[in-house]
Amino acid sequence: MQALSLEVRAKKGAFRQRKLIIFIRVNMEIEKEIASNKFENNHQKVIVNLIYTYGWLTNQLKQRLNKHKITLQQFNILRILRGQYPRPATINLLKERMLDKMSDASRIVERLVHKGLVYRSINEQDRRAVDIVISERGLELLKKLDTELSSKEILEKNISDEDAGLLSSMLDNMRG
Repeated sequence: MQALSLEVRAKKGAFRQRKLIIFIRVNMEIEKEIASNKFENNHQKVIVNLIYTYGWLTNQLKQRLNKHKITLQQFNILRILRGQYPRPATINLLKERMLDKMSDASRIVERLVHKGLVYRSINEQDRRAVDIVISERGLELLKKLDTELSSKEILEKNISDEDAGLLSSMLDNMRG
């Protein structure tokens, strides 16, 4: 196994002298996964690795969601609506909070209505607005998915809880 050591910057701008050590299985190194070791520098390698890892993680989640016939975007909207429950949400609120900003929230909500996972109603204060609320069936589905889609279950065999926290901080720092 090869160790990769990274320094993490604290949120307030000061440097924290903690190091994140990730042990990478030789067969999981990005160079071997994409059959290339021609990176201009480590920054380019990080970008390629993030994109590759995004695809890997997305596939892990899609496999689990396909059993319930919902997409990642539908799952994201259901989770937002559960956080709002019992208060309604608007399409604009869903668009603001969605992870995939390119998704068509209106179309996704329409599909969830047809599946009986959410319902729409006219907003009583503004008749032009539509309120969206998760249904009991949607809440039950999310309860099942909470156990099936445990992020800890997906990642814990590859990364410790402490390293996951440090990696999350590093990603926050990367976005500025």
